[in-house]
Amino acid sequence: MTAIAEIDYAKVAEVAQGYRSDMVAFLRALILNKGTSCQEEAKSRLIVAEMEKLGYTRTRIDGLGSAIGYMGDGPTLIAFDGHIDTVGVGNINNWNFDPFEGMEDDEVVGGRGGSDQLGGVVSAVYGGAVARDLGLLSDKYTYMVTGTVQEEDCDGMCWLYLIEEEGVKPDFIVSTEPTDHGVYRGHRGRMEIRVDVSGVSCHGSAPERGDNAIYKMAEILLEVRELNDRLHVDDFLGKGTVTTSEIFFTSPSRCAVADSCAISLDRRLTWGETWQSAIKEIEDLPSVQKWGAKVSMYEYHATAWTGKEYGQECFFPTWVNDESDPHVAAVIEAHRGLYGEPHVDKWTFSTNLVATAGRHGIPGVGFGPGKEAQAHAPNELQWKDDLVRCAALYAVVPTIYCERTQA
Repeated sequence: MTAIAEIDYAKVAEVAQGYRSDMVAFLRALILNKGTSCQEEAKSRLIVAEMEKLGYTRTRIDGLGSAIGYMGDGPTLIAFDGHIDTVGVGNINNWNFDPFEGMEDDEVVGGRGGSDQLGGVVSAVYGGAVARDLGLLSDKYTYMVTGTVQEEDCDGMCWLYLIEEEGVKPDFIVSTEPTDHGVYRGHRGRMEIRVDVSGVSCHGSAPERGDNAIYKMAEILLEVRELNDRLHVDDFLGKGTVTTSEIFFTSPSRCAVADSCAISLDRRLTWGETWQSAIKEIEDLPSVQKWGAKVSMYEYHATAWTGKEYGQECFFPTWVNDESDPHVAAVIEAHRGLYGEPHVDKWTFSTNLVATAGRHGIPGVGFGPGKEAQAHAPNELQWKDDLVRCAALYAVVPTIYCERTQA
């Protein structure tokens, strides 16, 4: 096995640069094949075909439809994960180019999913090829790439399936979500909460005869807004947050008093908060108690493009790993050798690591091409240099990790 001291970082960067045009073409093809959650089949098959073209040892599509490939056959399993579903395009009038035909110039590729998060999959796939070309593969580790599904609808569920149904448990996972050139070692968790309140309908001409559920919910909404201001703050992950994301009602007609009202809450959980504490905070609001509102956690169930039905509760745990942990240190050392000292930080949003690190304690770290701010935005961009940078780093991380942990 190549020793850390023998890694020629300049050569690694050169070999990765040689794949630049191939990576750009692959990214544009993935964007063109579109696909929101549960509609990823074309992209899954395209990724498998690309891995086979590059000589991956094994490839497959799992039960939920995620594309999986392996380079090598060593006992330490190191996974590079990226989700391949995207959100929709939103208001098409906000786009300066076709979201799926995309665009490119010398520096960037544009299109839905470019940063969130197809670029990461591209770099991961080609990172394995760079490692092979440089003789960095060894009998100590297996390089694994996962192009995972349904993340936008239910982050981490794809990995719950892999771990709990197919018995796949890597030694550590690199998330290729965009990190603005930084190394990320944690992020807040989240959960989806529903609040329901009941009323009694009547004719709108005499509202005093009924009991308007919307007015009850109006009181609750104001208290939810105030709750956000006093939630816990963690020194590293920052503040927990809660915001109302949806509102629903039932009424016999537009000429009637509403007889029910419900809201969805997006709750971001910082370190030290739990789903139980978050539910209780809502239950304890004076207006919730006053009106006997029901507070519950959402459940997610869907049918994957493969026809497989699967689901989970909508709780996605917080996770943090230390900068000194071997897997985080390996990514930092790889960055130092290739590009200098990295910025170590955390994501604002949530990733598939809620399942692997948050639920199952599998070590996780983030380094991926693109910028967080591009996620879900119109005119989404990915930087060509980022694709190359990440592929190079992914190629050397397993060697560094294995030498540090297996010496």
